[in-house]
Amino acid sequence: MKLKHLLMLPVMTAVGCQSMQQGDNDPYDDYPVIKGEWEEMSYTPQATNFAVWAPTAEEAKLKLYAEGQGGEPDTTLVMRKADNGLWRATVEGDLNGRFYTFDVKVNGAWLGDTPGVWAKAVGVNGDRAAVIDLDATDPSGWENDRRPALNSFADIVLYEMHHRDFSIDSLSGIRHRGKFLALTEEGTQTALGQKTGISHLKELGVTHVHILPSFDFSSVDETKLDVPQYNWGYDPKNYNVPDGSYSTNPYDPSVRIREFKQMVMALHQAGIRVVMDVVYNHTAVTEGSNFERTVPGYFYRQAPDGSFANASGCGNETASERAMMRKFMVESVKYWVEEYHVDGFRFDLMGIHDLSTMRAIRRALDEIDPTIYVYGEGWAAGAPQLPADSLAMKNNIDRLAGIAAFSDEFRDSLRGPFGNDAQGAFLAGHAGHEAGIRFGIAGGIEHPQVNGEEGHRVPKFWALQPTQFISYVSCHDDMCLADRLKATLPEASEEVRKSLHMLAETAVLTSQGVPFIFAGDEVMRDKKGVHNSFKSPDEVNAIRWELKKSNRDVFDYVSGLIKLRKAHPAFRLGDAQLVREHLEFLPHTESNVVAFCLKGQPGGDAWSDITVVLNARDEATTLTLPAGTWEVVCRDGQIDAEKGLGKISGGEVRVKARSALILHR
Repeated sequence: MKLKHLLMLPVMTAVGCQSMQQGDNDPYDDYPVIKGEWEEMSYTPQATNFAVWAPTAEEAKLKLYAEGQGGEPDTTLVMRKADNGLWRATVEGDLNGRFYTFDVKVNGAWLGDTPGVWAKAVGVNGDRAAVIDLDATDPSGWENDRRPALNSFADIVLYEMHHRDFSIDSLSGIRHRGKFLALTEEGTQTALGQKTGISHLKELGVTHVHILPSFDFSSVDETKLDVPQYNWGYDPKNYNVPDGSYSTNPYDPSVRIREFKQMVMALHQAGIRVVMDVVYNHTAVTEGSNFERTVPGYFYRQAPDGSFANASGCGNETASERAMMRKFMVESVKYWVEEYHVDGFRFDLMGIHDLSTMRAIRRALDEIDPTIYVYGEGWAAGAPQLPADSLAMKNNIDRLAGIAAFSDEFRDSLRGPFGNDAQGAFLAGHAGHEAGIRFGIAGGIEHPQVNGEEGHRVPKFWALQPTQFISYVSCHDDMCLADRLKATLPEASEEVRKSLHMLAETAVLTSQGVPFIFAGDEVMRDKKGVHNSFKSPDEVNAIRWELKKSNRDVFDYVSGLIKLRKAHPAFRLGDAQLVREHLEFLPHTESNVVAFCLKGQPGGDAWSDITVVLNARDEATTLTLPAGTWEVVCRDGQIDAEKGLGKISGGEVRVKARSALILHR
C-alpha cells in the first residue's frame, strides 16, 4: 500500500456514522442487481453484444474506434434500456480488434467515456476497452496447465515480489527484464554463475509467488516505456486486465493477456503457484473513475457530510457491502482464477471490506478449488464507514474461516514498530518482546504459554487456525529487513547484522503460521533506507543480483530453512489443537531468548522432540537439554537438515550470540 503513514488501526467505527450502520437503510439498497454473470462485452465472429450497468442513466451510448488511442469514434450507437439496470447494444459482423467505450447521461449530463467497469481487454493506458477473442490469447499448452499440488495451507511458503524489482538488474541475465515474460525464462544466471529468475525461485524452494499489483493501473504511462517509470501499482484503473507496462507491447490488447498466461504456466511448470495482489478497496481517482462515470456514488462509501469517505488514505473507499460492488469483487476473483489460472489472492487494506463479502469470495473460490489461498492486510489507513464488528480487520479473522491476515505483532516484535525506523525490538536486543515472538511461533492461535512468566502479553489471540496467520518480518511496505537492521543498529558490523538477518528468517520459517519472505531478503537486498519506495527508481528498488554471490551464505541458510520446513511436518501442523498439544515453550530462558520444543513426533515427523532456540542477545546463552543423544541441524549460521551438523549429549548446551540452534532427539 503506497501510504507514507499506514495506520495499524484497532477495529473502530467512524464517529458520527450511525446512518451507515448495518441494518439501517442505505439508499443504494434499492438499485437493481444483475442476475447471472456480469458481462459487458460478449464476442462472436457473427456479432458482439455490449451491456453496461447504469441504473441511474437517462441515456447510454456505445462508441466504436479503430484504434486504442486517439481519433474520433467511427460509430456511435444509442443503447437500449433493458432489465436490471442494464443498457444493451448488439453490433452485427466481426468486431475483433476494434475498441469501444461507454458514455452515460445522468441528471442531464454526459459523464464521459469509460471502458466500462468490466473491461477484459484494453488498449494502451486502458482508456478504451477492446473486442478480442479471449480463447485466441491462450498460449500453446494452456489447456493442460494445472496448478501444482497443495495438500494444506500449512505447506505454503510465500514470496512477495514486484515484476520490475525482480528482473530489471542488468546482471540478472534475463532478456525480458521488468516484464511478465521474465518469469518464463529458464536457466538464467549472473556472469558469476548465480541462478536468477525462475531458476532462483526453484533453488530457494518457495511454493507461492505473490506478485504486486499486475492489473491495469494508472501511474505508469504505457506510451513512454522508454522513459524509466516506477510504481508499485496500488492505483487501480481496470481491475480485470493485466497491466500493459509489464507486457512487450501495450498497444496490442492480446499481448499482455497472453504473456500473463505464459508467466503463470511457466511458474506452474516450475512447481510454484501464483498469488495476485488485489486492490478492491479504492481506485486511483474518484471523479472520472470507471465506477463514478457509470453509476455515480454507488461504488464508494460516503462520509456523514456526503463527501467521499477515505479509509484507504488514497481519496476514497469502495462500498463492498453494496450488492453490485460485492458481485464485482466475487466475479473478479473468479475471473482471474478461471481465465488466468491464478492460485491465490492478497487483499490490500482488507480491513476496509465487510466480512460478508470476504466470506462470499471464500465460498466462490471453494467451489472452484478450496486450495486457493486468500489473505490480506487486516487493517485500514483510516476508520471505515462501517461498524467495527462487520469489517475484515485482523481482530475479526477468527470469524473468517479460510482467510488469513498479516501479523504486525510478530513483525514488530522482531524488528520494531511500524512508523519508527530507528526503534528496534527483539533483534536489536531490547527486552520485553518475547511474548510477541512466542505469539508468532504459535501462529497466532490461543496457547497457554504465549503470555509468559515475565508478564508481557499480546492483545488478542486472533487466529482460529495457524493457517490464518501470515508470519513475516518485512514486505514491500516500510523498510526491508537489511535496511531496518541498519537503522536500528547503526553501529553494528555487517557480520552482526547478517547474523540477526538469519535469526529473523529462522523465526519466520519455524513459525506455525504461513511464512512470507520479501523478495531479495534471502540475499540481504536493501532499498537504500527508503521505506515508502512506491515510486522510487530502480536504483532503490531493484534486487542487485551480485548480492547473491556476496551473501551466498544467507541465501543457503534461508533455502536450508525452507528445506527443513518442507521435510518436517512438525513445523507446519496446520491445526490449532495439534499446536497446543505439541508446541511447548521452554521456561526460564534469559531475556531476548525464546526456546521451544515440538514434543514427540507431531504430524508423523521422523524426528522427535525438535527443539529450537532463538538467541537475540549479544552474548551466548545456555540451555539444559534432557538426557539422551541429540542431533544438531542448525547452529552458528549453518544449517544442514539432511546430514546434520553433529551430535551432542543431553545437558547444558551453549547457543552463540545472535543465532539460532535447532536440534532433535
